[in-house]
Amino acid sequence: MTDLSKPVVEIVNVLTSIPGAVAVALGGSRALSVNDAGSDWDIGLYYRGTIDLTALSTFGEVFPPGSWGRLMNGGAWLHHGGEKIDVILRDLNTVEHWKERAEAGEFERDALLGYLAGAPTYLLSAELASCRLLHGNLPAAAFPQKLSVAAPPIWRFCRSFSLDYARAHARRGNVVGAIGQAATAVMEESHAVLCEQGQWICNEKRLIESAKLTHLNSLFTQVPHEANELLRWVSAVSDALGASGNTNSPWQ
Repeated sequence: MTDLSKPVVEIVNVLTSIPGAVAVALGGSRALSVNDAGSDWDIGLYYRGTIDLTALSTFGEVFPPGSWGRLMNGGAWLHHGGEKIDVILRDLNTVEHWKERAEAGEFERDALLGYLAGAPTYLLSAELASCRLLHGNLPAAAFPQKLSVAAPPIWRFCRSFSLDYARAHARRGNVVGAIGQAATAVMEESHAVLCEQGQWICNEKRLIESAKLTHLNSLFTQVPHEANELLRWVSAVSDALGASGNTNSPWQ
């Protein structure tokens, strides 16, 4: 942990001393070495059973298990020694359950703040694959072959559904609805591309870039307001995604 700042090391030491803690890992941009000056520290605390977070309460706001949903679980937003440190709780029983489902080519999507396309349950495996272990032991998580086959059609069904709803909004001149659904479709196609490639992704921050779909950004700077033009714009997005005339439409 020599490259971690002193405040971060102190928090890590607190986490490792908590009863029930199995492992502590560095996640997010810093684990992938793509952080910048504004990046905070994401520290994952993996546990089994119950966990007592009292020791963290003196450093910031603490959210108990389940506060953030079944995937994101809970954690703490801490400030210590000039560092912003986010502690993310991960119940290993839950992680292992969704890891097994992913290995069988199965996943679900959760509505989660910050995610346009929803958070796939396999993100827990993606975190295992991308994190840097600081304490304890965690299972490895190679991208499952079954998931790379099963996931893309599901994501593309969702993409086509979103595009059809974007068209419905466009016909009514609802610019916000059309843009929102079209943007969601781009995220969903990005997920499909990365699953085909067997590439894990933990969130949507670099999703479009990783899927090499950044050329679609230019379309979203040229959104018309009139209904017929807006409908044509949605069709242009669909064409750019390779979705026009596809067999994944929810209405076919």
